[in-house]
Amino acid sequence: MKKKPRVILRRCEEYDADRIRGIIREGMQELGAGPRGRILIKPNVVTANKGYIHHSYTAPLVVESMIDVLRERDSDARITIGESGGIGIPTRLFFHDSGYFKLARRTGVPVVDFNEQQCVEVELNRAKHHKTMLVAKALHEAEYKIWMPKLKYHIVTQITNALKLNIGILTHKERFLFHDDRLNDKVVDMLELGYPDLIVTDAITCGRGFESSPLPFHLGAMIISDHPLACDAVAARVLSWDPEKVLHLVEARERGYGSLDLDDIEVSGDVTIDELAETTRDIYSPFQDLQKLDSPVRFYEGKNRNSRQLCYGGCICSVKGVLGTADAKYPGTVKAAKKGAMVMGLYEGDVIHPGEPVAIIGDCAGVTGKLEAGKIIRVKGCPVMVKSLMFGVLFRFGIKSPAWDFWNLVKLVFYTAVKGIMRVTRPFRRRARLEKGVRP
Repeated sequence: MKKKPRVILRRCEEYDADRIRGIIREGMQELGAGPRGRILIKPNVVTANKGYIHHSYTAPLVVESMIDVLRERDSDARITIGESGGIGIPTRLFFHDSGYFKLARRTGVPVVDFNEQQCVEVELNRAKHHKTMLVAKALHEAEYKIWMPKLKYHIVTQITNALKLNIGILTHKERFLFHDDRLNDKVVDMLELGYPDLIVTDAITCGRGFESSPLPFHLGAMIISDHPLACDAVAARVLSWDPEKVLHLVEARERGYGSLDLDDIEVSGDVTIDELAETTRDIYSPFQDLQKLDSPVRFYEGKNRNSRQLCYGGCICSVKGVLGTADAKYPGTVKAAKKGAMVMGLYEGDVIHPGEPVAIIGDCAGVTGKLEAGKIIRVKGCPVMVKSLMFGVLFRFGIKSPAWDFWNLVKLVFYTAVKGIMRVTRPFRRRARLEKGVRP
């Protein structure tokens, strides 16, 4: 008889290394997990900022505890930590501000930005949209994959856990491909190459609101599994979401990656789904619905001109993200904004804002009815880049932009220069490894 996928829920009230190591050790034993060969650990380090973004990334202590357990089993374990952070900013900056570079120095485990590595183009056979994918060296050579997500609500895909973590295996060159009304399909496309052997979720302090600069809430748990869809089905229920309403999970089921029915999943541990869900039942996650946002700015969400679908993963996502980041840096700035409007996609109706700014955001954005404004601001892009909104739009509505913070600019310039050097010298570094007899 085919075994049911297994998901283990464990209480973990604090970031205590001994406790976390014990949970990981026992979970791996219970699952019969046997890491081997080249091991890739993929955490969530989508963003980080020492000043105001502290809960967007997997806590380094959780990853370090995973490394300790792996070395208990094999002192010579070949481990790499890899990530491709949020687009537009070098992942190195996020590694620095999150503490992952310090983790690398403590453990001797290399931390790599997939964007700086040699890539191999690989064909995808089960994907709907990504027929090929540029796969970074660390991922391409991995013989055992350990995904270590940070459990969070997500502004457009409801949750982010094991499946959504795969957006971070894409290089920035391909990250925005199909990042529009096809985002849920895109997430599942990535599962073909980003199928983990083991998932260990940091659900001790989780995130609500914009997932790249979220507000914290204490859940006090860890989730361990060897089946990504089963893990996410359980994680969705923990966050009080019906898995049938989480579209990328439904898509994964339809493509044959597993079931969303809890009767088909063996759930064990020292805390139940219902106990955890009770703590999340009344949580409000801001920026998931622009129409519920406490702001004098009005938001008109239109459709993609080509597909005629709501472009939830494109410009709508970019607007939610930039507002969420601004409010994380300057709490209350969105509420204190000037009156005006933002239009995303083709809006079928009138947009009447005499004497107020109206931003038309995205290449396909427009208004089918009457448009009246004090000033019309047009922003190009498909989807619009967050930096375009940060630098060119927020101030028009009196919203403070984190992009103008002096030290943020200094770090951005520095790490952009380092990233450029690493990419330019990539062929030479590969040649040096070959000359030393090291496999590239």
